[in-house]
Amino acid sequence: MTRSPADLLRAARIVPVLTIQDVTTAVPLARALVAGGVHMLEVTLRTRAGADAAKAIMEEVPEALVGLGTVLTQGDLDLACRLGVQFAFSPGATPELLDAAAEAGIPFVPGVATASELMTAMARGFSTVKLFPAAQLGGIAALRALGAPFPDARFCPTGGISETEARDYLALPNVLAVGGSWLAPAAKVAAGEWGVIETLARRAMAGLAS
Repeated sequence: MTRSPADLLRAARIVPVLTIQDVTTAVPLARALVAGGVHMLEVTLRTRAGADAAKAIMEEVPEALVGLGTVLTQGDLDLACRLGVQFAFSPGATPELLDAAAEAGIPFVPGVATASELMTAMARGFSTVKLFPAAQLGGIAALRALGAPFPDARFCPTGGISETEARDYLALPNVLAVGGSWLAPAAKVAAGEWGVIETLARRAMAGLAS
C-alpha cells in the first residue's frame, strides 16, 4: 500500500535535501545517513547526476526511502514514476503539475510560499505541502500564522533551516518534518567524510528524541 505524504513525513521527521554532484558519492552518502538513523532521502534534480544518484541508492541501499526533489514539470514527475522512487517534492507548483501529480499516484508534496498557493494546492487535494523557502518567508512565525486559517494543512518547511532550529520547527503542531541540507555539507560529501555525516545524522535524530 502506498503511504500518504503525511505518513511518510511524520515517520521521518527530518528529510535531508541531497544535491549530488558526483553519482559515485550517492551510495556511500546514503549509507552514512541511514546508519545515523535518517532514512527518508530527497535527491534533488538540480544536477545532472540527480536521477542516476537516486537510482543507485534505491538499488544499493534498500533501507533508504528515496524520492526526487526539485520536481518542476510533468516531465520531472514522469521521470520520478519511471524510476520508481517513493515520493516526489517540488519547491513550488503550477496548476498543471498539481493536476499531473493527482493522476500519477506517487506521494507528492508541492511547495507553497503564500496563502493563495496553499489554497490552490489544497483545492486539488494536497493538504501536506512544503513551505519554501521557509526561513526567508518568516519561518516559525509564518507557520503559526498559517495554522489559524488552515487548520488541516500540514507542512515540511525547507530552506534556510539549521540543525539548531529543527526542533523548534518540529514543535509546531502543523509541522510534520523539516528538510535541510545541513546533514550533508557539500565539502564533507566531496571529501568522502562519511563518518562525519553519519555522526551529524545520529546527532540530529538523538536531538529529536531527547
